[in-house]
Amino acid sequence: SELASVGLPEARELEILEQFRGRVPEESFTGEYKAPATDGSGNNRDNLRKAQQLLDEAGYKLGPDGIRSNGTQRLEFEILDSNPQFERWVLPFIKNLDRIGVKATFRVVDTAQYQNRMNEFDFDMTVGVFGQSSSPGNEQRDFWGSDKADLPGSRNYIGIKDKAVDELVEQLIQASSREDLVAHCRALDRILLWNHYVIPMWHYPKWRIARWNKIQRPETLSGISPLIESTWWTTPAQAQQATPAP
Repeated sequence: SELASVGLPEARELEILEQFRGRVPEESFTGEYKAPATDGSGNNRDNLRKAQQLLDEAGYKLGPDGIRSNGTQRLEFEILDSNPQFERWVLPFIKNLDRIGVKATFRVVDTAQYQNRMNEFDFDMTVGVFGQSSSPGNEQRDFWGSDKADLPGSRNYIGIKDKAVDELVEQLIQASSREDLVAHCRALDRILLWNHYVIPMWHYPKWRIARWNKIQRPETLSGISPLIESTWWTTPAQAQQATPAP
């Protein structure tokens, strides 16, 4: 997406970020955010070693039961969801946490209970997405605004209370042009990423589409989605020649 931060900030985006220097992570100015990566084999000892070092530095030491604690707080939490299929993606994460002394569990509840608990922020961690449009605006307050952090039913599930983010969101909403909106979105994206509010899971960069051979679609696809069925068509002749539906 053109709204995502890439490379180092420059031009208008850098100008926007400079307003918040000292109030946002310095890495927002000096580096491109990249989540830790492995070779996909499941062997991520280097990352686990780095995680252990960070926990040690933060004062969380291994206890006799193998769970880290800072003396008053044990590192244990619950991952809540309503979809049991997520377990196969969450379990490897839980196993790696166990290897470094963090106890995590995965709990599945019915959809109604899940929504109620999300509305009341009654969870430790969950699996989710922050769906965005190609023209972000007022809804950004609901995602990241300080005054939404404790408001039941809001989408500020992270609980962000950051005045710099609040100010940037208001500037984004008041952007005077498409170019200005894009620059503000990139700056916001960069700040949110460098605050490490979320743990990225996975994504699949392709669409898997099965299409009946009587259906035609434009040669040039939308930059938003290939699944805009209102642009597909068929003709009587094509319908007669088509392979029967299974």
